[in-house]
Amino acid sequence: MDWAGATIHVMSHVVHYGSSVFEGIRCYETPNGGAIFRLREHIRRLRDSATIYRIPLRHSIDDLMQACLDTVATNDLRECYLRPVVIRTGSRMGVMPDDSEGAVETFIVPWVWGRYLGDDALESGVDVCVSSWRRAAPDTFPSMAKAGGNYLNSQLSLLEARQSGFVEGIMLDSFGYVSEGSGENIFVVRDDVVYTPPVASAILPGVTRNSIMQIARDLGHEVREQTIPREMLYIADEVFFSGTAAEVTPIRSIDRITIGEGRRGPVTRAIQQQYLGIAKGRVPDPYGWLTAIREEEVAVR
Repeated sequence: MDWAGATIHVMSHVVHYGSSVFEGIRCYETPNGGAIFRLREHIRRLRDSATIYRIPLRHSIDDLMQACLDTVATNDLRECYLRPVVIRTGSRMGVMPDDSEGAVETFIVPWVWGRYLGDDALESGVDVCVSSWRRAAPDTFPSMAKAGGNYLNSQLSLLEARQSGFVEGIMLDSFGYVSEGSGENIFVVRDDVVYTPPVASAILPGVTRNSIMQIARDLGHEVREQTIPREMLYIADEVFFSGTAAEVTPIRSIDRITIGEGRRGPVTRAIQQQYLGIAKGRVPDPYGWLTAIREEEVAVR
């Protein structure tokens, strides 16, 4: 459908109650054309999020994957950001959703999007703070779901950080341990060991996070998923964010304390180069993470 025609009614359930689940996926231009990074894993997480929030997903993983490929190819894109989103629409007011046919809609939105945390962030790093806003306790709402309403918490953290002159905020979990950024997972490097908070620290289990853990191990690093106290951030050799939008973004300072040498460290650099090398088709993809865009696969024009 036309960009201008991609609208929903103001009475849609999602507008009033935040009832949507979505994904952020990148398509990269490679020497052989466009390729979507870890498409199946993203769509599987979309299904998982819908299951957690009891939103009926009426399309199979394979059909949604094909729809993503079709959307990129039909728009003649080589590199873009993809947003599959499943939303509760309808026009019946009330917290109880109407999940009848037609009251749940699925859209796949493509657009060209640059560096999420700034054009020079991947090399120069970013200055961040620890947010006063915490991630929700485990018995409040499910952080494993990538849901629209969950991100109200993220907005508060990011707004606070920007108003204080920082690029991003790092959120703690309800127990005071490091959780994640407003839209990124986080890694801490100390003595060549790569640490990242566990799922139990109220993080979204990131597809990029999983990729980074695999790459770090294959580069010879020990990777530990464990609770991370706040003060460990300040004495780390390196800290970096990961995410589909942020990719691998080094953090040069936290709460105005310089991290390591105050620039992208060697472990971050090696992981970043391998990650982007695979995503952009510059180095071999031993994991099968890329799904190529082939025009002959386009089902609908």
